[in-house]
Amino acid sequence: MASELLTKIKDDIKAAMKAHDAETLSTLRTLHSDIKNEALKSGCTPAEIEATITDDMVLDVLAKSLKQKNEAIEILTKGGFADKIGDEKAAIEVYQKYLPSQLSEEEVVAIINEVKAAVGAASPKDMGKMMKELTPKTKGRFDSKKLSALVQAALK
Repeated sequence: MASELLTKIKDDIKAAMKAHDAETLSTLRTLHSDIKNEALKSGCTPAEIEATITDDMVLDVLAKSLKQKNEAIEILTKGGFADKIGDEKAAIEVYQKYLPSQLSEEEVVAIINEVKAAVGAASPKDMGKMMKELTPKTKGRFDSKKLSALVQAALK
């Protein structure tokens, strides 16, 4: 079964072509290529790519791409290349259209408290148990660095 997210991305590529939206088209083509490359890394043949790609794989590629874009913005800001930041921010906006709805910090704290009670976590030693349970619940919906910091604070 093909990924719904991949199908949406391909449809949006066609729409960007028809609308002559070069920036969005370039961003989406890069994303599509990154997704296909990730599928090839998993060991499938080029003929099997479409069937191999899952929504989770697309979300992983999106998260990685967003992280790279945010890091690029930091580097460009420190390097004094403010004129280039707009391109990175535009790409981030395009990528965010494909992410599931984001969780608020309050919602994540509530999930952390539920998981903490469920696994019986009491000290920082239980961080691994907590993250193992939390990661699937927040994947693509909350920043993993912030999640880690919130878990550490809850285990102090």
